[in-house]
Amino acid sequence: MPLIDMPLEQLYQYQGRNPLPTDFDEYWEQGLHEMKLTNAQVELVPSSFQVPHAECFHLYYTGVRGARIHAKYVRPKHVQRPHPAIISFHGYTGRSSDWSELLSYASLGIAVFAMDCRGQGGLSEDVGNVKGTTHNGHIIRGLDSKPEDLLFRHIFLDAVQLAGLAMNRTEIDPNRIGVIGGSQGGGLALACAALEPRIRRVSSYYPFLSDYQRVWEMDLAKDAYQELRSYFRQFDPQHTRKEAIFTRLGYIDIQHLAPRIEAEVLMAVGLMDTICPPSTQFAAYNKIKAPKSLELYPDFGHEHLPCFQDKTMQFLLKM
Repeated sequence: MPLIDMPLEQLYQYQGRNPLPTDFDEYWEQGLHEMKLTNAQVELVPSSFQVPHAECFHLYYTGVRGARIHAKYVRPKHVQRPHPAIISFHGYTGRSSDWSELLSYASLGIAVFAMDCRGQGGLSEDVGNVKGTTHNGHIIRGLDSKPEDLLFRHIFLDAVQLAGLAMNRTEIDPNRIGVIGGSQGGGLALACAALEPRIRRVSSYYPFLSDYQRVWEMDLAKDAYQELRSYFRQFDPQHTRKEAIFTRLGYIDIQHLAPRIEAEVLMAVGLMDTICPPSTQFAAYNKIKAPKSLELYPDFGHEHLPCFQDKTMQFLLKM
């Protein structure tokens, strides 16, 4: 089998390269405290897209720092209440799935919440300096400010807040909540489960936002991680601040959140992935202490992984 990373036996032992900030746990406890103090001001607006077996809504809420966050909410009709729910997260710079893609779970009596990440391709705001979209550059957004100004901190907290809002709805069973996603969505699914211990199941495929220093050392700071390369070229061309920069990024590195996960995890990795290198994904997987299983795709990269969505559905039906 060709290799773009470590041999498989080494991948299963790999523990990551990116530094862990010394106040990491305190950082996230403070973030969760800020989130809990935020008045969500939930608004539910019926969508123009409707189908016979489910109700479709736009759900808006206020996240940390005042951004209005948007999620699609598909609620099955004619099913026993309370019923289970899944929360879906999309890839970097993208947006939530089309309504029609969310209906397969609704047909099984499972509600779906699909979040738009703030400032990316959907309807959620980025309120840094102006309201609206910033689309990308989000890994390095806030890197030269205080650690609590990192934009992905806010996005992680948006995900956790949506999970809590879902659990508080009377039609939802708070003990049967799952999170799913690929790439950025896979990273957010793991982060959400790490910061919201009531989540029961996680399906994550080729997760993004893990082990930034390893990506850079592999010379793969391009495509989804291009902004790391651009940041060093523009703002630290001689790498005099390299250790401080990667330590700051450690606050939003999902491998450091992974030990907190209590949910059962199903994860998929393509061993030819040059967008999110396999070692960076294993750095997170190897730190998960909860029940977990891994689906390997030796000849696949950052692309559709055959049958994994079917395996995800079967996995989530057991909540």
